[in-house]
Amino acid sequence: MMYDQARAQQPPDKVRGSTERRAPGPEPLLTSGERDRLALRLQEAVNNFAGSPLEALEEAEGTFDEVTAQLMSALAEHRRALHEGWQGHDPETQSNELRQTMRQYREITQRLLRT
Repeated sequence: MMYDQARAQQPPDKVRGSTERRAPGPEPLLTSGERDRLALRLQEAVNNFAGSPLEALEEAEGTFDEVTAQLMSALAEHRRALHEGWQGHDPETQSNELRQTMRQYREITQRLLRT
């Protein structure tokens, strides 16, 4: 099997075929620009592995660390916003808002469990 460098350089979330649309769903935790930048950084590390394996591994590890830090920051911000939305409110008068917040907690937690 031949190594397809052009295909390997595409971001992992790239959908086959430019006419296909992404299914509707929750907003990504990182912007598409950040995801693309980090995917490219990781792919460069993979591409450089044969010539400089230790440097490539260090770059891959650094990319992993940056991704996890950005995801943790995004999750913390999402949690803060959700918490502010319900903390201190009267459950009787705002049951619809509380239900919506519960749905959001469920959706984000389920996304994390599927990862």
